[in-house]
Amino acid sequence: QAQLIESGGGLVQAGGSLRLSCADSGRIFSRYNMGWFRQAPGKEPEFVAAVSWSGGSTDYAESVKGRFTISRDTAKNTVYLQMNSLKPEDTAVYICAARLQLGAHRLHEYDSWGQGTQVTVSS
Repeated sequence: QAQLIESGGGLVQAGGSLRLSCADSGRIFSRYNMGWFRQAPGKEPEFVAAVSWSGGSTDYAESVKGRFTISRDTAKNTVYLQMNSLKPEDTAVYICAARLQLGAHRLHEYDSWGQGTQVTVSS
């Protein structure tokens, strides 16, 4: 059964950096487009970034452009989210997701997703 397991979250001061990882198992990872979402308490999941199955195409939310970078390592079946210049408003549970087709910006449109990893940015 396919599983997505996120790691790398934690507590960081504003202006700091974190790198999130998402390990995928149980599927042909190289065929899937991967995305990152985040969900703050009491809010709906918000699209953060996505990368195509080949790694050649990326997409970002306006709120993270220039600060976050999504990448993937097919040999390791892992997708990453490098987060720099973090702000308190980036605080959320970060969730990775997999989808065969590209172009979705809503979590429920993805085929599967993980449990998430908590990121807390203090001011």
